[in-house]
Amino acid sequence: MIDTKRTTNHHAPPAVSIRTSVLGGSRMTYSRLIGALFLLGFLSYGIGSGLATSLVGSSNFLSTIGASQTLLITGAFLIFLNTGVDVGKGVLFFPILEKHSQRTAPLLLIVPLAKHAGEPGAQTLGSILVQTNFTAYQMGEMVLGVGATLLCVLLFRTQLIPRWLAISGLIGYPILAAGTIAEIFGIHIGLYLTIPGFFFEVVMPFWLIFKGFKPEVYR
Repeated sequence: MIDTKRTTNHHAPPAVSIRTSVLGGSRMTYSRLIGALFLLGFLSYGIGSGLATSLVGSSNFLSTIGASQTLLITGAFLIFLNTGVDVGKGVLFFPILEKHSQRTAPLLLIVPLAKHAGEPGAQTLGSILVQTNFTAYQMGEMVLGVGATLLCVLLFRTQLIPRWLAISGLIGYPILAAGTIAEIFGIHIGLYLTIPGFFFEVVMPFWLIFKGFKPEVYR
């Protein structure tokens, strides 16, 4: 038997208010999860890339990799973790809006190769692997830039977030994509062209964590 409780004015609680409360909780849960994934992806790739670059940045990196295998594997793992984070964002965004992105890198192949650092051609092959990783990363970032631009178009149209925030993404991600293309062709300006998109990547997660998607649009 279901006991329908009455309010002080002898009326049952309105179903609309109950539904609104449930939707509000779901809205903030989704908002905070997506915001946290944005921050996690930003940190995991940044730290992983920093570790990997510090180890393979020198001309004779292969001779020192053997003593730093753990750091290289940790860096590569954090880079790959970002792929999982992007998938997670896509899964959470899908029922609300849209999906995006994947990227890959063959950095782990350098670890077994380091055991042959003294053999002819090993250093050349190691450099090729690093360059392959660089190219794969740039192509992945280009796909991310295009996909995230489409995402920001939908965010702007639906107004799930403030339009000024969606516009910052619409400005930043195409510039990011242009920077990756420049890097592939040997014009090293990609780092500078990530700055406009940096604003969206940092502000968006904090907005979602503390404000969430606009409730009237989310419903």
